[in-house]
Amino acid sequence: MLNDNLKSYLHLHLIVFIWGFTAILGALISLDALPLVWFRMLFAVGFIAIYIFYKKMSLKISKKAALQFLVAGLIIALHWFTFFKAIKISNISVTLACLSTGAFFTSLLEPIVYGKKIVWYEVFFGLIVVFGLYIIFNVEANYLNGMLLALTSAFLSALFAVINSKFVKQHNAIIISFYELSGGVLFFSFLLLFTSSFKPNFFALSPKDIMYLMILSSICTAYAFIASTSIMKFLSPYTVMLTINLEPIYGIILAVLIFKEKEKMSLEFYIGACIILLTVLLNAVIKSYQKRH
Repeated sequence: MLNDNLKSYLHLHLIVFIWGFTAILGALISLDALPLVWFRMLFAVGFIAIYIFYKKMSLKISKKAALQFLVAGLIIALHWFTFFKAIKISNISVTLACLSTGAFFTSLLEPIVYGKKIVWYEVFFGLIVVFGLYIIFNVEANYLNGMLLALTSAFLSALFAVINSKFVKQHNAIIISFYELSGGVLFFSFLLLFTSSFKPNFFALSPKDIMYLMILSSICTAYAFIASTSIMKFLSPYTVMLTINLEPIYGIILAVLIFKEKEKMSLEFYIGACIILLTVLLNAVIKSYQKRH
C-alpha cells in the first residue's frame, strides 16, 4: 500500500494539474480580475458550507485562529487577484512562467518565518531563476506589467503556503479553507463597496461565465483548496511549492493547445522558461537525494 507521504504527493500532482487549468478558465471568463476572484471565492465558500453542513462539522474556533485565517484569506485573495490580472493584461504563458518563481520565494520566507537555516544552494538556484526571468523580460518587454503582477502573485502564493503549513497542523483543512476563503470574500467586498462597484450590471453574468465560474469555484477552488491544505500535514511547504511549479508546464501546454497563436511566444521566452523550470526540477532531485541519504 502507498504510504501517506506518497499518496499526498500523487494527490498534489492532480491538484497542480487542476490549477494549470485554472489559468485557462481565467482567460475564458470575460470578467475583470477583481469581480472574477470575488465570485470565485463566494461560490467556493458556498460549496464548502454545504459540505460542512452535510458532514455536521463544527465551525467553532478561537478568536485568535479566526483572525489568523481571515488575514491568510486576504493573502490568498490578493494572490488570485494579481494572478488573474496578469493573465488579463499579458497572457497565460508569461504569467505561469513568472509564477514558477514561487519555490525561490519560499526558500527565502521559510527561514524568516520559522527560523530555519538558509540553504545556500537554494539561493544559488534562485539566482539562476532570476537569470531565466531576465531573458524573458528582455524579449517580452511589452508584457512587463503582467510579469511584475505575476511575480507579486508568486510571492503571495509562497507566503500563503508557508503560513498555512502551520495552521494545518492544529486545525481541520476544511474549516481553515472555509474561514480563509470567507476572509477573502469579506475583504474584497469592502473594497468593492468602497469603490461603488456593486451595481446591477456587476451581477449580470453571462451563462458562459456562470458555467466557467462554477467549474472554477467548485473543482479548481473548493476541492483543490481543501485538498492542498490537507496534504500539508504530510508534505513540507517547500515540497508543495516545488510541485506547484509544474503548474506552468501543464498550463502553458493547455494554453497553446486551446488558444493557439495567441499563446505562442518567441524562442527566447521558452529558453528562459525552461531555465526556470529545469532549475526547480533539479532542486527537487537534489532534495530527494538528500532525504534518501
